[in-house]
Amino acid sequence: MIKKRAGGVLLSITSLPSPYGIGCLSKEAYEFVDYLAEAGQSYWQILPVGPTSYGDSPYAPFSTFAGNPYFIDLETLIEEGLLTKEECDAADFGSNPKEVDYGKIYNSRYVLLQKAYDRSQVEENPKFHAFLRENEWWLEDYALFMSIKKIFSDGSWMTWAEDIRQRWDYSMDYYRQTCRDQIMFQKFMQFKFREQWDKLKKYANGKGIKIIGDLPIYVAYDSADCWSHPELFQLDDSKKPYAVAGCPPDAFSEEGQLWGNPLYRWDYHRGTGFEWWKKRFEYTFTLYDVVRIDHFRGFDEYFSIPAGDKNARGGHWEKGPGIDLFHAVKTVRPDVEIIAEDLGFMTDSVRKMVAESGFPNMKVLEFAWDVNDETDHMPHRYEPNCVVYTGTHDNSTLVSWYQSISKDELKLIARYTNSPVEEQTPEEKNWTMIRLAMYSVANTCIIPMQDYLILDDTARMNEPSTLGKNWKWRMDADALTKKLSERMYSMLEESYRLSDNAKRERWEKKVAAEKAAEAAAAKKATAEKVAEAKAD
Repeated sequence: MIKKRAGGVLLSITSLPSPYGIGCLSKEAYEFVDYLAEAGQSYWQILPVGPTSYGDSPYAPFSTFAGNPYFIDLETLIEEGLLTKEECDAADFGSNPKEVDYGKIYNSRYVLLQKAYDRSQVEENPKFHAFLRENEWWLEDYALFMSIKKIFSDGSWMTWAEDIRQRWDYSMDYYRQTCRDQIMFQKFMQFKFREQWDKLKKYANGKGIKIIGDLPIYVAYDSADCWSHPELFQLDDSKKPYAVAGCPPDAFSEEGQLWGNPLYRWDYHRGTGFEWWKKRFEYTFTLYDVVRIDHFRGFDEYFSIPAGDKNARGGHWEKGPGIDLFHAVKTVRPDVEIIAEDLGFMTDSVRKMVAESGFPNMKVLEFAWDVNDETDHMPHRYEPNCVVYTGTHDNSTLVSWYQSISKDELKLIARYTNSPVEEQTPEEKNWTMIRLAMYSVANTCIIPMQDYLILDDTARMNEPSTLGKNWKWRMDADALTKKLSERMYSMLEESYRLSDNAKRERWEKKVAAEKAAEAAAAKKATAEKVAEAKAD
């Protein structure tokens, strides 16, 4: 349970400005932390940080434990003498600073990282060997997996030769030897990612900013996790999924959502005391301060779709592990701070699981306005133990959302907020909704950066069930103005959400001002006495 009133901002790392094509763990990330601190924020919520595959979705990474090599800051590698500025400047990362060009990033980034590795002499670094020892339990399989993919033209592991697909002992030994240098390169990239990540997180925490990470419930089929531990998933004898994940048809999608991730063998996980999940959460909390669990309802019931189906219509619900999983997690991390993403169709059993967990759930103001019914997302329905958002990475920005809703919905918002939203400018409309979120009883309020910046759907991060246009938006380098920071600060102050860091700085300034006033008064009094003495 998150008990303090606080505010934060949702912004993907990829969306940060930087000179080399994609947001990363660069000086711009530190500047964003500084900006959040100045604006009185307590949280920076990000999207998953795993290495992305086809489609570029952070929710389908090659590993549930590895970091994305794209996030390694090249300027830091330049400072370390592993790259030159000329090499980085010569690389083609795309020409549009407002969009990530993943194709060009893929073709350019790894070439530079390979050069950095070749010059690094990393195997002589004691810190590197300590990192290998601490992470051997997942890193060995991941590094081998990514190295073998290169041999098979980046194809899915189901297209590999049978001997290595089935992980036969002699074949594993052969590829470990054949791919030794590539394996070390993969380990080097993970070492650099973690080194830079830990430094940024320490800096953020020192500024009073907590990082909210995002944990996808599922892993990708084409992942090191699935290849190295097929027993965890619903796979047949040939290691192909016989059922996959998704969501049923609803008002937003007639065919439902076919995600395609392999489903878990919950009977197996329960039999191990949820050992893999304990490790997963324990590791995740070394990266983040708070964790948002994506598709939390899938732990109560999950939607199972026959493998090979072209849509989700043929799926059905099956029971998941329920609250038992989180009881197990709390045996190793009793102090976990988790946000339960419970959006979508809710049942009594899901509500019960959320309540029993004690985790705050999510409220989204874009989902609140049904002219025919009272929704759970209307602020008067909130309990303090929840997190309110104007929208999420899967939603339209507020600007475009306002343009999409009906006149009756707009009138409902006007009555509810006692604001003339029908006549307001896009900026005024955004602040009306942000104010509603801030003034709600929800202990935590997270606003997407796009909504603070008054941007339309050209800045939208993701439109579910679409490919080719998602995860690309990047923030302008000059977007974070002093004027906006001051307004964000004022909104937090008025709604009693200022960070402890901001409160402390305000108190210190007040004390310093009082001391300065006392010193000035004492100096004045002394001068007056001297003047009186001279007059006598």
